[in-house]
Amino acid sequence: MNFSDSFKQTNSLCRLSACGEFVANAVSFRLLVREVKSLQIIQIYTCLDTVQHVEWSPDSCFILCGMFKRGCVQVWSIENPEWKCKIDEGSAGLIDVCWSPDSRHVLTTADFNLRITVWSLVNKSVSYIKYPKKASKVLDFTEDGKYLALAERRDCKDCISVFVCSDWELIKHFEVATNDLAGICWSPDGRALCVWDSLLDCKILLYSPDGLCLSSYVPYQHALGIKTVAWSPSSQFLAIGCYDEQVRVLNHITWKTVAEFHHPASIESQDTQIIYREAEKKLQLRDQRFSLQDISTKCPQSKYEVVEEMPVHIKTVKADTETANPKLGIGVLSWSSDNKYLVTRNGAMK
Repeated sequence: MNFSDSFKQTNSLCRLSACGEFVANAVSFRLLVREVKSLQIIQIYTCLDTVQHVEWSPDSCFILCGMFKRGCVQVWSIENPEWKCKIDEGSAGLIDVCWSPDSRHVLTTADFNLRITVWSLVNKSVSYIKYPKKASKVLDFTEDGKYLALAERRDCKDCISVFVCSDWELIKHFEVATNDLAGICWSPDGRALCVWDSLLDCKILLYSPDGLCLSSYVPYQHALGIKTVAWSPSSQFLAIGCYDEQVRVLNHITWKTVAEFHHPASIESQDTQIIYREAEKKLQLRDQRFSLQDISTKCPQSKYEVVEEMPVHIKTVKADTETANPKLGIGVLSWSSDNKYLVTRNGAMK
């Protein structure tokens, strides 16, 4: 594994385009776009204020910069550097911005979650969606980009609204049985919508697009609940990562548990798993005379070695429950493309 030279950035704003050909990083009020292969700068955009958010469009033709303090968004075109767009929320303020799947609409969220505004880059039309709920994942698009599900809070009750992305028309609205909805996520096939409660209530609800409750799953009670949720690419399995450092996998037919995975700090046997350790290796120059190309290849390389000695003890970190967002529970879940493997990461382990 080779590493390039380091580049300046602000607020860790470095984003790779969906096509994998470009990488963008923000430095104060400037946005720099580079080619991935050569790392040569191909575009430099100057924004109105310090950039706080950077996001590529799904087709990698546009890139937006959010300036929340100023309450505006600037959109830039990679193919046509002369084209530009400015979105100003004015007195409503701005706390979040994202792309629609068609890469031709931008969704902005006003201060205090008063509304979500849909801005069209094609015909300059504007649509408003009221009552969005303040949650970790308040909206989600189906994989085909046809529908948008939005979590709302009306009359002290959690609700879901489903919109058609072609004209942003509301087609379904229904209440959900949560105390304080924390997030929503469509299945890849669009046949089920996963809804989970806040970390104070460990509850998962499955709904069909028309609002029918398919199942309700409560792994345990009276403890911190769900932290991460991930659908398998085939929509056959739903992985749930909880604060109890366990992963539970549900099937799409009965919505019952088909597997549970623990994260022990000590592994005694290698019969059922293979353990890798990352090892670093520095390259040695053949003589003292070297070129700039040699300097770039002098950076450390890493490889992974199979651990033979048993048992293996994994370092753990004691979570500080007095601080916000303690390092506890399953923070990462990721499926392989063939649904055979599941990557997990326990925040309490180094």
